[in-house]
Amino acid sequence: MTITFLGTGTSQGVPVIACGCEVCTSTNKHDKRLRTSVLIETDGKVIAIDSGPDFRYQMLRAGVKHLDAVVFTHEHKDHTAGLDDIRAFNFIQQAPMDIYAVPRVQESLKREFAYIFAAYKYPGIPQLHMHTIGPEPFSIGPVEVTPIEVMHYHLPVLGFRIKDFTYITDAKTIAPAEMEKIKGSRILVINALQKEPHISHFTLDEAVTLAKQIGAQTTYFTHISHRLGKHVDVSAELPEGIALAYDGLTIKL
Repeated sequence: MTITFLGTGTSQGVPVIACGCEVCTSTNKHDKRLRTSVLIETDGKVIAIDSGPDFRYQMLRAGVKHLDAVVFTHEHKDHTAGLDDIRAFNFIQQAPMDIYAVPRVQESLKREFAYIFAAYKYPGIPQLHMHTIGPEPFSIGPVEVTPIEVMHYHLPVLGFRIKDFTYITDAKTIAPAEMEKIKGSRILVINALQKEPHISHFTLDEAVTLAKQIGAQTTYFTHISHRLGKHVDVSAELPEGIALAYDGLTIKL
């Protein structure tokens, strides 16, 4: 399995254009964070989790030539706004894109991208094959995916486990039964927004505590706000086995 971090940042906080902080003006490539998404290649399938506003550029930057499916964690625009750009893969692959989402997220996509789902199919619009998922494991071809429900304040959000890899973003709390689904993961990815308390995201300390509870071989933090600090500074504070992810990081599992 190959895991590529397409983006590790977030829309939370002050927009970069108005900021000027040491993270937003940093020349370190590890501080250049597009909106959070990840690419998983395993068992002959290429799967993206979420398609945020930076999706087109992320695909180009990562050199992705083929994509089998997009799986959505939840309906917030920083995770869905790039859906239109799957049309390039429709053209290259001459097939609809398989989309996996819970019914609530599907309804949100239908509102936000009404032209895609309209009865009259305007030439060139994205072509989708929608798959409804829930709390039960599901398959994308030979790839078995286990959903993990976490809470983003009051909004249920899905994380996903594939083999020994678990990916969770936009979480603030995780119920004990869902924690059991994560245990045994060799690689864990969770969100760590900032150091200060936040109503709907893990802080850095909360993410470290959770990582220690799970005890994965390596834990990577994603969905990182500029408020967390520079990559090099935060990395120096982290315990062994825990690291900040960064755009373009590739892991072999």
